[in-house]
Amino acid sequence: MTRIEPQPWMTAPETRAVLDALEAAGGPDCARFVGGCVRNTLMGRGADDVDIATVLTPQQVIAALQRAGLRAVPTGVEHGTVTAIADHHPFEITTLRRDVETDGRRAVVAFSTDWAEDAARRDFRLNALYADREGRLHDYAGGGVEDALAGRIVFVGDAETRIREDYLRILRFFRFFAWYGRGEPDAVGLAACAALAKGIDTLSAERISKELLKLLSAPDPRTAVRLMVETGVWTAAVPVEANLARFEAMVSIDPDPELRLSALLPDDPELDASLAENLRMSNAQRDRLVAALPSGPAVNLDMSEPAARAAIYRLGTRTFTDRVKRAWAESPQDSRPAQALLDLAASWNAPRFPLGGADAKAAGVPHGPAVGRLLRQTEDWWVEHDFPEDGARERLEALAREAAA
Repeated sequence: MTRIEPQPWMTAPETRAVLDALEAAGGPDCARFVGGCVRNTLMGRGADDVDIATVLTPQQVIAALQRAGLRAVPTGVEHGTVTAIADHHPFEITTLRRDVETDGRRAVVAFSTDWAEDAARRDFRLNALYADREGRLHDYAGGGVEDALAGRIVFVGDAETRIREDYLRILRFFRFFAWYGRGEPDAVGLAACAALAKGIDTLSAERISKELLKLLSAPDPRTAVRLMVETGVWTAAVPVEANLARFEAMVSIDPDPELRLSALLPDDPELDASLAENLRMSNAQRDRLVAALPSGPAVNLDMSEPAARAAIYRLGTRTFTDRVKRAWAESPQDSRPAQALLDLAASWNAPRFPLGGADAKAAGVPHGPAVGRLLRQTEDWWVEHDFPEDGARERLEALAREAAA
């Protein structure tokens, strides 16, 4: 295949405006589509982002965009990247590059006008594809078109060399296999990832966690994660034993990457919190991983509806559903009990406790610690009795009389 049919993202007015601006400065074919948008089109998938490669330097790109009345944002000028904004649509434009120096985490680059040189520094052959505005394809690394059509993830050139340039490419190998791979993984690439897995230690925690969550967002990442475990890549990135059985069941239950990660981790709140912090995950992500663990109030698949409503009230809907799904993943044979609890959580709105400090005062509770204590006791009674509309006030008054006596 030597071309792709023009796509809406290729012919949109904002895309034409950006290409026209660049070509006014650098001439015809000075800029081409590159990477994911080309790959996804070949694979019959939608293009989320439109990236452009160009022979123009970042300063020339900025000047060209400004002359055309387009906004230019210098998002990564030192690495050759400028973001163009046309009719509120972003386009990442990157100057052709070659690596001058790499240390496994970052690269020092020099700008180039050689398309083949730019392709040679990219990670996988299916990501090193370029297309001009007419859809003509350029596959300088070789094999990229065939890889995209067959669902093969193959490193550009020598796999170990590509990995040593940036050890994140190990995780990207498994992430791209999860999203785009079909059949058996490339044996040479898999062996290189296994041999160099310890290099993941050199990466920042933020890069590792971001890549893991992207991988776990794939529709079916089970094979990729299993390969990570078998090659030692998983423990290099997350130094705990993975619960593959629970994770593989969870993939069929929920697409949420955080919940899938939770299924992989052990049932140890302190360890999971420490792992989340070491991976520089947000406080909200850390708290969710810990809250999903089976601790009080208990959540189990054979609980009664009143017990389930009490748990929803205490835990909140999301934590309750997370715990139900984890329990379901532990016993995936029969989905009916879990689905009944999930339906209840989706349909039931927890009521608000009807009493407060004024009610305690009216019941004769003296000002001070007794107010909070007796209100909590009354609330516990109210929850235990399945949230009755009447009776809470009488219960508070009875507790107040007992306390006074």
